[in-house]
Amino acid sequence: MTSPDNIPYKSLLQIDRALSSPIFLQIANQFIAAITTGRIRPNTKLPGSRTLAKLLEVHRNTVTAAYDELYGQGWIDIQPNRGAFVSATLPEPNENELSTTRYAALTGFKFKASILLDNPFERTECTYSLNDGSPDIRLTQIEDFSKIYSANMKRKSNRSKIGYYNYEGSEYFKEQMATYLQRSRSLQITTNNLLITRSIEMSLYIISEILLQPEDSVVVGTLSYFSANMIFQKSGSRVYTVPVDDQGLDIDALEQLCKIKTIRMVYVSAHHHYPTTVSLSVTRRMKLLQLAKIYNMVIIEEDHDYDFHYDNKPLLPLASNDQHGMVIYVGSFGKSLAPGFRTGFVVAPENLMVEMRKHLGIIDRQGDILMEQALGEMIEEGAIHRHLKKSLKVYKERRDHMAFLLSSELGNWVDFEIPTGGLAYFILWRKPINLLKLSLQARKNDLFIPRTLLYQNRSLSAMRVGFGSLEREEMEVVIRILRESVEQIKS
Repeated sequence: MTSPDNIPYKSLLQIDRALSSPIFLQIANQFIAAITTGRIRPNTKLPGSRTLAKLLEVHRNTVTAAYDELYGQGWIDIQPNRGAFVSATLPEPNENELSTTRYAALTGFKFKASILLDNPFERTECTYSLNDGSPDIRLTQIEDFSKIYSANMKRKSNRSKIGYYNYEGSEYFKEQMATYLQRSRSLQITTNNLLITRSIEMSLYIISEILLQPEDSVVVGTLSYFSANMIFQKSGSRVYTVPVDDQGLDIDALEQLCKIKTIRMVYVSAHHHYPTTVSLSVTRRMKLLQLAKIYNMVIIEEDHDYDFHYDNKPLLPLASNDQHGMVIYVGSFGKSLAPGFRTGFVVAPENLMVEMRKHLGIIDRQGDILMEQALGEMIEEGAIHRHLKKSLKVYKERRDHMAFLLSSELGNWVDFEIPTGGLAYFILWRKPINLLKLSLQARKNDLFIPRTLLYQNRSLSAMRVGFGSLEREEMEVVIRILRESVEQIKS
C-alpha cells in the first residue's frame, strides 16, 4: 500500500474556478487520470477529507462529494474507520507506459489507411477564389426559408417528429419531390422510387455499397467527377475510362469495351458532363440505353445541375426513357440555396430502393425532418420555382459576361464553348502551360485556384472555371489576375 504522504496531490489536482465544471467533479476526474496513468497505484490510501480539503483550499464537503463520485464509479473503496483507498481490483499500470494525462498522439493498433480518400479540398486566405460551379449564396432566399423553417420549429404538430425520424425520409417532402421531378423532368415515379440523402456523394456511396464488388468493372469518362472516382475505387472496383467529346461520352468506345470485358456499371452525367459541361447527344443516349439492356450494365446517371439552363429547354434525363430498370438517377435538390439547405436524392426501381433504405438507416438514421418539411413547403408554395426563375436571369448575365472576359482577356490563350446550362466554363489552353505553376502564381496574386479544377496530361491542359458565385466586378478582377498570372509565368 502506497502512503498518501509520498504523492504530490497539490500538483496532481489543479482546480480551475473559471470552468463551468463543478469543483468536486474536477477533483474526481483528475483523480481518475492519476490512477489511470499510474501516478496513484491500486490500494493506495487517499488523504482524509479534512486533510485534502485543507491542502486544496476547498470545503470538506467538496472533497466528500468527489470521493462519493469516485466510489460510485468504482475507482475507490471506502472502508469504515480506515478511510478511502484506490480499488485493489484495478490492474497495475504497465511500467513501460509514460505517466501522462495527454491524449495519445497515435493509435496503439494498426489499421488500413486509404490514400484514395485523401481530402482533395484545400483552404485559402486569398481574397478571390475559383470553384467548379457553385451558386451564389448571396442570391439565396434566406428570409423566406428562415420563416418557413422557424414556423415548422414552432408548430406543435411537428414536435413529436423531432424526437423520432423515419429514416426513409419525410413522406410529405418525398411527395412534393416526386411531384417536382414528375413536372420538371418527366420522371413518372412515386415516393416508393425516391430516396432522400444528404448529398450526391452519399447517394453514390450507398449505391456502390450495394451494387459493386471487388474487381467489378466501372466505366467513367476520361475526365470525370473526382469524388465519384474515389468512391468507385474505394469499393475495390476496376475503373476504366472512355473518351468524352463534344457529344458527351463516347458510346461506341464503351460498346467496344463491353465486347471484351464484363462491365458492371457506367457512370455518366448526361445533362452536363463534369467537368467539360457538354451534353450527351440524343443518339448516344438511346444507344447507351440499348447497351445497358444488352450487356446487363447498370447506368448511374448523375445530374448535378439540371435546374440551371439558359438557352433551350434541357434534355430529359435518361431515366425518363428507361423501360427496363437499368438506370439509377442521382441528383441534388436546392442547389440554388445555401449549402446547409440542400439534399441529395436517388430515383430507382422499388426493389433496389428497399435495399438502399436499409443502408441509409445505418449511416444516417436521424436525418433532418424539419429541413425536409421546410423544403417541401417551398416546393408546394412555389418559392423554389420563383427563386430559380429569378436567379437564372442573374446567372445567365454572369455566364455571358464571363464569355466576354475570357475572350477579351485570355482570347489568345484559351478556347471555350459557352455552356447552355450549369454554372461553369471548361476552358482549353491552346499553348503549353504548366497549370500547377499558374495556380501557385495566381495564389501569390491573391487568387486561389484549387487543384481539383486543373486537368493536365500530355495531350490536354484545361480548367473548369465556375462563374455562378462571382458578381460582375469580382469576375473582372479574377480574370484579370488570371491573365496577369499567365503573363508572369511566361515572361
